Amino acid sequence: MSYFVSALRENPELAIFLTLAVGFVIGRIRVGSFTLGNVVGTLLAGVVIGQLDIEVDPLVKVVFFDLFLFATGYKVGPQFFRGLKKNAGPQVALTVVLCVTSLVTTVTAAKIMGYDSGTAAGLMAGAFTESTVIGTAGQTIERLDLPEEEKQRQLNNIPVAYAVSYLVGTGFVVWFLSSLAPRLLKVDLKAESRKLEDSMTVGKRPELGGRSAYREWDLRAFRISDGAPSANQTVAAFEQSFAPERVFVERVRQGGRIGEPAQDTVLRPGDTVVIGARRHVILAAAEAVGAEVDDREILDFPVATMDVVLTEKRLADLTLAELAALHGRGVMLMKLIRGGEEIPFAADTVMNRGDLLRLAGAKADVERAGRALGYIERPSSETDVVFTGLGIVLGGLLGSLTLMVGTLPLSLTASGGALIMGLVFGWLRSVRPTFGRIPEPALWVFDTIGLAVFIGVVGLGAGPSFVAGLKQMGPSLLLVGFIVAVTPHITALLFGQYVLKMNPVILFGACSGAGTVTAALRAIQDEAGSKLPVLGYTVPYAIGNILLTAWGPVIVMLTR
Repeated sequence: MSYFVSALRENPELAIFLTLAVGFVIGRIRVGSFTLGNVVGTLLAGVVIGQLDIEVDPLVKVVFFDLFLFATGYKVGPQFFRGLKKNAGPQVALTVVLCVTSLVTTVTAAKIMGYDSGTAAGLMAGAFTESTVIGTAGQTIERLDLPEEEKQRQLNNIPVAYAVSYLVGTGFVVWFLSSLAPRLLKVDLKAESRKLEDSMTVGKRPELGGRSAYREWDLRAFRISDGAPSANQTVAAFEQSFAPERVFVERVRQGGRIGEPAQDTVLRPGDTVVIGARRHVILAAAEAVGAEVDDREILDFPVATMDVVLTEKRLADLTLAELAALHGRGVMLMKLIRGGEEIPFAADTVMNRGDLLRLAGAKADVERAGRALGYIERPSSETDVVFTGLGIVLGGLLGSLTLMVGTLPLSLTASGGALIMGLVFGWLRSVRPTFGRIPEPALWVFDTIGLAVFIGVVGLGAGPSFVAGLKQMGPSLLLVGFIVAVTPHITALLFGQYVLKMNPVILFGACSGAGTVTAALRAIQDEAGSKLPVLGYTVPYAIGNILLTAWGPVIVMLTR
């Protein structure tokens, strides 16, 4: 055992990896439907291992924290700037109300209870599961004109308060938003979701990890019979006869030859045609065409599924129906992803610049549509390191600038600057996706491992004083954490329902996003029996991340 302890002290990098391993195991432990998650699991593992008095160079946590913040900005950048537009006004207003209320509530509670800046910052970070506050507040405390011992005491209080209030921030808030709040506001989320789905004509989505056996779009071969309504029609006239439904003639066999028809090609009795359409439309088309045939040769042509990023400015803010009329011939939309979240869609869904569309159809049609819409995402495992490194450097230089407000020095800090530049670079990537690629696996490493290493090192450093700090703060911290976590959500819900008159399904999704409580979104979706709450989540989540992170230095200055 002495060899093991000595090895960890002499090689602190081993202690970091041990903290990650143990922390992720703790984070997976499930009690009912509740899990601590990787962040709190890693913090607790770091606190326990930190009892061995292991010293880790503070630079380690700063490097990983910068990676995490840049990745966070990169992911939410397109939606953040989208949220500044007028048509996202209600969601932006709701987010601002919730975040400002969170700041006021935290500062007020800290003043009443006599908490120091570190405790106040940890309280907010845990209540809103916003770990970035730990970093931005900690860097601000390090720059205060305080004795070194007092600085260290406040820094050690951050993870203590975070760990305690996190239990409220994840556990109670998730239950409150998904179960209690709908009843208090007399909202039936299932019924409201069904109404919204009916208005959007949204089909049922398969469960995560599987796929539905039902294929909404299909390609089938038919032989045109004598006297059929489609006989002697041009391809264009045949397709138009099914309007407003979308029907495409993909291939035709005429006189023994197979080819792709032009719009003025005349369909003759005895011709075999491949029709692409929604399943129920194809069944109706059989009556207008003729008998279905098993013709492998005519159906044996390349089809493709490609991810396309919408970057064309003139196409942004069009509805899906308008987009389909312009460039959608022969193409089926399988999935729409916005801000990293799959969202339901309908014909009147308005498109945003930076949306990712998963298109399927004949390869030539998909590539044509992809070029018209923007940029086709080709599978690649390479990360643009020049883009990433330059972004963090520029952000750090920006964040290092200090603004004096009276005698108070205000600064984004280098890490806060990395977040801001991540927003800008993420937006640039959505507009010009020919550069700056960070694949999902790499983004996961930056995001998850970057934060976990930062939190783990914080835990290792706070370990020796963690238990003493917890005893000093006492159980009252749980009650204060409850008030800080719940009050902003109650305020936002009332503001959204009675002032903004938001659809309840969108409102609850927006509250989970504004408070950056992703676990609550999943619970709300389960309660609603629908994916639709995500429609209110993406913009508030992007803006909430920025505002709550910015509150770190502000809390320190207001409670010092």
